[in-house]
Amino acid sequence: MGFKVAVVGATGNVGRAMLDILAERAFPADEVVALASTRSQGTEISYGDRTLKSKALDHYDFSGTDICLMSAGSAVAKEWGPRIGAQGCMVIDNSSCFRYDSDVPLVVPEVNAHVLAEYMANPNRRNIIANPNCSTAQLVVALKPLHDRATIKRVVVSTYQSVSGAGKDGMDELDRQTKALYSLRDVEAKKFPKRIAFNLIPHIDVFMEDGYTKEEWKMNVETKKILDPKIKLTATCVRVPVFISHSEAVNVEFEQPLSADEARDILRSAPGCLVVDKREPGGYITPHEAAGEDATYISRIREDITVENGLAFWCVSDNLRKGAALNAIQIAEALINRKLLLPKQQAA
Repeated sequence: MGFKVAVVGATGNVGRAMLDILAERAFPADEVVALASTRSQGTEISYGDRTLKSKALDHYDFSGTDICLMSAGSAVAKEWGPRIGAQGCMVIDNSSCFRYDSDVPLVVPEVNAHVLAEYMANPNRRNIIANPNCSTAQLVVALKPLHDRATIKRVVVSTYQSVSGAGKDGMDELDRQTKALYSLRDVEAKKFPKRIAFNLIPHIDVFMEDGYTKEEWKMNVETKKILDPKIKLTATCVRVPVFISHSEAVNVEFEQPLSADEARDILRSAPGCLVVDKREPGGYITPHEAAGEDATYISRIREDITVENGLAFWCVSDNLRKGAALNAIQIAEALINRKLLLPKQQAA
C-alpha cells in the first residue's frame, strides 16, 4: 500500500522539480496531488508520463494525505504548515519559515537523518520537518565526512548562486536582460537591485545590522543546527548570471591534520558526493554540468598553506534539486525506509 502525497507550490520551479523527482525515483505513492494558488487552479503539470491538473490549496482536505511537500514560500508555510500538520499529514517545508524553530528538525539526510527517529517518537510533534537553504544543503553534504574525520573549527565560504534561487522571476530577468543587451536595448532591473546579465551582485536577501545579508546568516545558523553548533562560519553570498546550480568556494580549518589526498578519498566514498578533481584544464565541475544532476560535486581539493590543518575546495550542485526538491524527497524516503512513517490507510 503506497502513500498519498501532496505537492504545494506545484506550478513553481521547485514544485515542478519535486514532481519530476518523485517520478524519477519511483517514490512509493499511490496518489500524487498537485496544489497551487486559486489563480493557478487547473494548470497542467507533468508527473512522469502523466499530466496532473493543479488543485486549489484553499479547498483541499489533507486528512487523508500522508506527506505534504511544500514549496510555496514562508507566508504560505506559516499559514498552512501547522494546519496541515494538525491533520496528521507530515509536512516537509522548503521555505525558511520553520528552519530555526527549536522543535522542528532541519534535515539533510546524508548528514543528520538520525534526528528523525527522535522527532517521530515525540507524541507532541508538529508534523513539520524543515528543508535547509539551498546553499547550506550542498555545503553540509561536503563538510560532514570531513568533520567526522578531522573536526571542523572554521569555515569561510563564498557562494556563486544562480538566478533560479530567486525563482522564475529571477530566471526571466536574466533571460530578458541578456536579450536586451544583445539587441542594444535598455536593460531594466526589477527582480534584482542591479543588472544581473554579465554581472555579479554581492547581495542575496536583506541586509542585517552587522553588515551580513540574511542569506549569509542562514548559512551560518543552519550549518550549526544541522552539523555542529561549535563550527564557526562566515559567508559571502553572490548572485551570478547562471540559470541553474549554485557554486561555492570553501575554505576549511580543522582541529586535526587532513591532507588533500585523504580528503579526496573520504569524499569519494561519502554519500551524496561526487569528486571530479583532475589538476588539468577542464578537470573540475561547473554549474552547467551539475544542472539536472543529484550529486554534490567537489573539485579543486587542495591544502591551504596559510593556516595549519586547512583545506580549500570547489563545490557545485543543482540548487533546484539537492538544494530543494531532491532533499525534501530524500527526507520523505528516510522516514519511510526507517519505518518511521506508514500510510494512513495501513496504519489504520
